[in-house]
Amino acid sequence: MLEGLVVPGRFQPLHEGHLHVFRYALERAKMLYIVVGSAQESFTLKNPLTAGERIVMLEKALEEDLGGGWHSRIRIYPIMDINMNKVWVRYLEQLLPPFDGVVSGNELVLALFEDAGLEAIRPPLYRRGECSGTIIRRRILEGNPGWRSCVPRSVVEYLDSIGFTHRIVRLAKHE
Repeated sequence: MLEGLVVPGRFQPLHEGHLHVFRYALERAKMLYIVVGSAQESFTLKNPLTAGERIVMLEKALEEDLGGGWHSRIRIYPIMDINMNKVWVRYLEQLLPPFDGVVSGNELVLALFEDAGLEAIRPPLYRRGECSGTIIRRRILEGNPGWRSCVPRSVVEYLDSIGFTHRIVRLAKHE
């Protein structure tokens, strides 16, 4: 078992596929470091949620899915983009506790970790054709409530409480 793995994502919003990746990573490492990427981005159609909102969403979903003990094995870090792919892994090494590699479905992320001599683990995809942030945001714009089936109950409740669907519609009018 590895000591620590990084799982990066924008979580715009968090969905069941993300939880699937977290569970997969926890089977392979003692610690999981969730990187909330593009932390400086918010209130755009691609990145509608703030880093703080994404952290709250992650905490609620982890509590619902894993129970109160998740804190002993998972840490959440908001990380701003640096837009320099070649040094991104070294950047993460400066901001996170020591880690052995990454779990990601993103080809660029996997390549960057491999190039840095670290583990690059591709998890099995989970309902990729129906549960992705892009699809969820598009369904909201279409008025399709089916997006809710891709998102944990606690996250749906939180997103409703902050007016997420209204925010998406409003942002689409201004982009």
